[in-house]
Amino acid sequence: MDKNIDITVKVWRQRGPKEKGAFEAHQLKGVSQGSSFLEMLDILNEQLINEGKEPVFFDHDCREGICGMCSLYINGHPHGPDSAVTTCQLHMRKFKDGETITVEPWRSAGFPVIRDLTVDRQAYDKIMQAGGFVSVNTGGIPDANAIPIPKKNADLAMDAAACIGCGACAAACKNGSAMLFVSAKVSQLALLPQGKVEAARRAKAMVAKMDELGFGNCTNTQACEIECPKEISVTNIARLNREFLSAKLKD
Repeated sequence: MDKNIDITVKVWRQRGPKEKGAFEAHQLKGVSQGSSFLEMLDILNEQLINEGKEPVFFDHDCREGICGMCSLYINGHPHGPDSAVTTCQLHMRKFKDGETITVEPWRSAGFPVIRDLTVDRQAYDKIMQAGGFVSVNTGGIPDANAIPIPKKNADLAMDAAACIGCGACAAACKNGSAMLFVSAKVSQLALLPQGKVEAARRAKAMVAKMDELGFGNCTNTQACEIECPKEISVTNIARLNREFLSAKLKD
């Protein structure tokens, strides 16, 4: 049975990308362990507003683990201490009575802080715009079985497509690498016939944009896979490397 706990929330406050930030500690009493982590932050903000203080800025939308906006570093882990969940799916039963919980924004050069816990994640959108698409003349809607695809490839492509682009991989990486994200988006198309036409251009363009936006290199520590809420496999990074090398050899 869930119980109520008293906690200390040590939260990062920063008024803008060029301002200096600092931690603020706040006491919360009687927080239900059945609450989600974002509901706890709602309670904190209600308390701050009642005290005449500014609420903490943080991103959220669906609160169902789909949109990837609830990007928080909690006690040293992207999305918190639970595995295979986003921040909005994390519940307070993972924390103990009297515990101090440290909440930070993503720490990555590619994700500058906008305010408090909110970061600018447009970098991932720019990488997708560089090559994460297929250009086809659809005409009439083709029959689903018109292009046979091996089940193994279809399953791998679907697994890669599960990536929600939250940024936990880059936040977890000591080099701030976006390789897991880029490789997932390349893999979901590289494994399917529809993605073959632009395969070479896609790999080069997305890697180039990733480098341009300040993301680091992969050193295979696999922290990205461990912290990924959708458990995207690092085997996709190997596929990205093969696609990239193949494109360069064709040049």
